[in-house]
Amino acid sequence: MKNRTKRMSILASVVAALAAQGAAAQQQITVGYFQEWPMPFQYAKVEGMYDEALGMEVQWRAFDTGTAMSAAMASGDVQLSVSQGVQTFVVATSAGQDLQIVDVALTYAENENCVVREALEIDKDNAAELAGKKVAVPMGTPAHFSFIKQMEHFGVDIGSMQVINMSPPEGAAALSQGSVDMACGWGGSFRRMLEHGNTLMTGAEKEDIGILIFDVTTGPSDFIAKNPDVVATFLSVTAEANKMWNSGENTDKMLPVIAKDAGMDEDAAAASMETFEFPTIEEQLGEKWLGGGAQSFMKDVADVFVASGSIDAAKDDYSGNVNTGPLEQAGNM
Repeated sequence: MKNRTKRMSILASVVAALAAQGAAAQQQITVGYFQEWPMPFQYAKVEGMYDEALGMEVQWRAFDTGTAMSAAMASGDVQLSVSQGVQTFVVATSAGQDLQIVDVALTYAENENCVVREALEIDKDNAAELAGKKVAVPMGTPAHFSFIKQMEHFGVDIGSMQVINMSPPEGAAALSQGSVDMACGWGGSFRRMLEHGNTLMTGAEKEDIGILIFDVTTGPSDFIAKNPDVVATFLSVTAEANKMWNSGENTDKMLPVIAKDAGMDEDAAAASMETFEFPTIEEQLGEKWLGGGAQSFMKDVADVFVASGSIDAAKDDYSGNVNTGPLEQAGNM
């Protein structure tokens, strides 16, 4: 009896230790984001609003591309990614990665584009001259999708071009050095590209041909399913920061904090944010976005990538990769 009691005591100790380890593992999450991509959530990040609301420590990890975010989520190193390009998300989920969208982070048609080296003197009227040119494109990103659709629109055979996979910072550097004829990107890199060239289309013109540019907050489906309250609370803090920014009443105190966290000066951050829109929870849940529009758009994106040979196959439906439950819960907090 004593041995049995002793064994039970040891077993209880082991179970308690494992439970403690599990609890400790829940004391923090890691969230991916982009540098040189100023957003209101960064004010909440720096001010500790997420930590306070969640009752746990949030670790933040900066990335250059959304494809790197996908890899980090696949490995379990990152639990949520803020502002992942929807096209990058489509690439990952089409390949079988089990991710879900939980909100629309922002829209930014005017802050993403392809820039042609100024010495070439190519614009929308003579865009056909891009045939055979060298272009830097971050593959599997919104900029990649935009590049494909723009070349289709202008009748330029992408197969005739030398397309090089480069992150936006690399593409901006290559364009400034004259090593590429065109580079595609967003944010601070896109602003640097514009110092050495011109775009072919405006944001509004891109939208007219079906190029919707928006980012989403994403995470592994199993993490979201097991931690709905954590995700909902995270989204509620993001929504509060967006509301503060959108009101226009907190710019003076928020902008310096956001700019510093984004690694930008205030003027550059302000210029970028002027081209951003941060939809409310109600808008995000509407038909244009997570109420059906985003799901349909993702299917269109996947089909374009399949046709271009960028991915092997598209899913029949991307509805299962959108989970509005946490966002709906956040709206009631």
